[in-house]
Amino acid sequence: MWSAPDLTTRIVRHERALVAASVALLAALGWWYIAARATIGGTAGMTAMQAETPPLGALVLMWWLMMVAMMLPSAAPAILLYSRVRDMRIRDAAIARTWVFLAGYLAVWLLFSIAAAVAQRILTGPSMDLGNRFAEGAVLIAAGVYQLSPIKSACVRQCRSPSQFITRYWRPGWDGAVRLGLRHGAYCLGCCWMLMALLFVGGVMNLLWVIGLTLIVATEKLLPRGDWLGRAAGVALIGWGALRLLA
Repeated sequence: MWSAPDLTTRIVRHERALVAASVALLAALGWWYIAARATIGGTAGMTAMQAETPPLGALVLMWWLMMVAMMLPSAAPAILLYSRVRDMRIRDAAIARTWVFLAGYLAVWLLFSIAAAVAQRILTGPSMDLGNRFAEGAVLIAAGVYQLSPIKSACVRQCRSPSQFITRYWRPGWDGAVRLGLRHGAYCLGCCWMLMALLFVGGVMNLLWVIGLTLIVATEKLLPRGDWLGRAAGVALIGWGALRLLA
């Protein structure tokens, strides 16, 4: 029979596996929710939730689960790297558990989800998209311009280099882990918020649109030269927006 210290040691030793499984489970939960609620390719098949304006709390939950599904896969390298550092320095009591870092990261996207839900209430109502080609064209162009901006480039560099990010901003203790998670979430938000605004163009719960945006985010952050592919997407968005305005 294991003693309490032995059990704690075994749990900590396998923390990285538990963290990886938890991240995968959270992302899977988000995708399950999207698949269950989403339309495919348009608004013709709106669900009951989309047929009438849902409560604000339901909208916040919907957005947050979408963000969890879309953003966690590309944030996994930083989360697992934090867990690896903790595993290597297991005897250092000043290092908070990985869940604390993850909670800080997810809190940023919860705040974004609240803002997005309020914006949806004001701009679209139950329709789930803007439904106006001028507004859609303007959002497409704005997203494309932001893709090419220095702010976007700076945020992408932080997201593409988790080792440099953690080394630079590491602070001990629970408060340090929370701040690290919040900062990483802020860079991630700075990288992707205009891409998320495109959900108002294609439909907030349009499954194909959500998958497409997720692939763009993952490509930018994870693949070699992904930042250049992100810039190419920006040029394409500007062109698409111009066509929408001129159509």
